[in-house]
Amino acid sequence: MDNTAAPRVRRRGGLGPAFVTAALVFGPGSITTASSIGARFSYDLVWAPVLATVLMLCFVDISVRIGLSTDRGPVGTVADRFGRGIAIAVALGAFGVVTSFQAGNSVGTGAASQVLFGGNVGLFAALFTVLAIGFLWLPSLYKNLERVMVAIILVMLAIFVITAVIARPDLGAMLAGLVPSLPSGSSALVVGAVATTFSVVGAFYQIQLVREKGWGPGDYAIARRDATIGTLALGVLSFVIMIAAAAVLNPRGVKVSSPADMATILEPTVGHWASVLFAVGLWAAAFSSLVGNATIGGSMLAGAAGKEDGGLRSKFVKVCITVVMVLGGLVAIVFGGIPVQLIVTAQAVTIFVAPAIGIVLVILGHHKKRGSLTIGPFRTVLAIIGFAFLVLLAVSYVRNFS
Repeated sequence: MDNTAAPRVRRRGGLGPAFVTAALVFGPGSITTASSIGARFSYDLVWAPVLATVLMLCFVDISVRIGLSTDRGPVGTVADRFGRGIAIAVALGAFGVVTSFQAGNSVGTGAASQVLFGGNVGLFAALFTVLAIGFLWLPSLYKNLERVMVAIILVMLAIFVITAVIARPDLGAMLAGLVPSLPSGSSALVVGAVATTFSVVGAFYQIQLVREKGWGPGDYAIARRDATIGTLALGVLSFVIMIAAAAVLNPRGVKVSSPADMATILEPTVGHWASVLFAVGLWAAAFSSLVGNATIGGSMLAGAAGKEDGGLRSKFVKVCITVVMVLGGLVAIVFGGIPVQLIVTAQAVTIFVAPAIGIVLVILGHHKKRGSLTIGPFRTVLAIIGFAFLVLLAVSYVRNFS
């Protein structure tokens, strides 16, 4: 048995890994994008998070199957099938994706704290980066990570689902918006909306998370339930924020340019407490991604170095995760925000790395080592559709950028 990943230590409980994935994928950028789309295009683009959720369900399931039937970590599993060179390329590509977004998570914690307490965004970003590093080095990292992420996702779901219901959205317009369309000027936002839910890198890391949970091939039913519930939670968050923004912000002509603008979404629910409650939700999304996003980046960096041994129990992996956190915090502190060039780079890296990782996952899902967990024709077709959609997003990005 290869020792490049954490040994399987069976853990009780049927939920966790996919909620960790949901929490690390759903960050401040997700809230901003969903709010912006609802405010600007009303219900016209609610199809985007629905489609993204279906595709994410497919790729998370593929990764779960791989994770349950491999004795290696994500990078080691790729190396076993494709060779060390391709495995390093995949690892560094995934590392580049998450590291590019890390500064946004640091800034998000600072911006939310500024709404709550006033003060300097950079200082708050530094404070929460330090706290995140401290959390990282606590014993039993995976257990603590799982508990925090599940709690954060459930809190955010409660806040935004209640808001969406009380906002009384136009059900007819919402149903009409489930039919795909691209209003003028919406393509860039659609790319963002899909990317903040359909994260192939997040799905890829599910291979490690099910191993951290201690699940094996016989636990597929439990793991599939977790993957379904966690991924649906991720999609529902984007969906309800979008329809709440369509119901509250669009009629008022509000243009989302700050957390205060987005906080208006919650006014029908909590009145003058809207800014406070929204800031709590924004902070939760930012801090969960600050920790979870860095966990992926550090794990990928360790994998590229050939040192996945021990998974999240490994000191080397934790050092790599710390490096990602520090890099994101430094950018947030130095620039007091996210440099435009970094945003462009993050989008570009994501759009072009995601299809490559997607096709790698599909091939791994068909490998003989999957045994009874080999993906069937339906998931294969859906995965190919997902891959084609990722390529379409890449083409759209190039056209918009040029």
